[in-house]
Amino acid sequence: MLRTLLATLSLACLCSAVSAQDFPTRTVRIIVPFTAGGANDGVARALADRLSKKWNQPVVVENRPGGATTIGTRAVIDAPPDGHTLLFTSSTSLVVTPHTTKLAFDPLTDLEPVLLAVSVAPAMAIGNHVPARSVSELIDYAKKNPGKLTYASAGTGTYSHVAIEHFKQLAGIDMLHVPYSGTSPAITDMLGGRIDVYMVALGVFQDLEKGGKLKIAGMATPERHPDRPDLPTIGETLKGYALDVWFAFSAPKKTPSPTLDKLHDDMAEVLRDPAFVDAFVRPQGFTALKLSRTQFADRLKSDYALWGSMVEKAGLAKSQ
Repeated sequence: MLRTLLATLSLACLCSAVSAQDFPTRTVRIIVPFTAGGANDGVARALADRLSKKWNQPVVVENRPGGATTIGTRAVIDAPPDGHTLLFTSSTSLVVTPHTTKLAFDPLTDLEPVLLAVSVAPAMAIGNHVPARSVSELIDYAKKNPGKLTYASAGTGTYSHVAIEHFKQLAGIDMLHVPYSGTSPAITDMLGGRIDVYMVALGVFQDLEKGGKLKIAGMATPERHPDRPDLPTIGETLKGYALDVWFAFSAPKKTPSPTLDKLHDDMAEVLRDPAFVDAFVRPQGFTALKLSRTQFADRLKSDYALWGSMVEKAGLAKSQ
């Protein structure tokens, strides 16, 4: 009996190993729950192209926006757990939205972590019409003019919303929140003098800053950005302020571990290529990360707790 059981387990392990080596056996879909054309979308498409060549199988990117990323996320959760359907989404979807919105699923338990791909460097920009250039000047101006300043976000409950509410709380200031459906209309209104402050990825602001169309006050990251060491962090002025925002790949729950490991290792290999990073990652203001699947799972849990605390303190937690 024992001998038969051991033989069965050995065969199962061998089959899993062979299955993972043969993966993928057909088209792999990467679902991005955002509109096409964003910086994250570009990274997903460039990575898909590299993986398609490596695997000799088509790898396609499908944009499934809507429902604050829940439509695309749900499509992956409901897909067969064989590794051929993947989710590429932001930390907002996985560790922020669950605290602000009632969901019909749990991103932490209904998805398998595959790869924490890139980190985003959020920066705070100030419109040229605002008489402030730095974080300290912005705080001073806001205190002297309570409720006068406005700030944009990519929507209620997004990281750009929670991040500024957290900033307001630590700084002891008041600014009016104006949610937008995307970055482009928010930038248009900032350049037109209708929005005063906006926080989003550094790459969004850099060309506008070079053109003298807005001011970048500081980085929301824990440390100064390696490509912009001239920009101070917000935390240098406002003690305790630091954010980590990232994009990652996940798979449906119960996807076999050997398949998840192969996905991680093959994607990580691409992201270790300096030529790929210089062409598709750094120009977006992103940084390629080097975490194992286990480290990614741990990071998910810690960031979930961190953002949950910020959401709670900002009074944005979903009603029970």
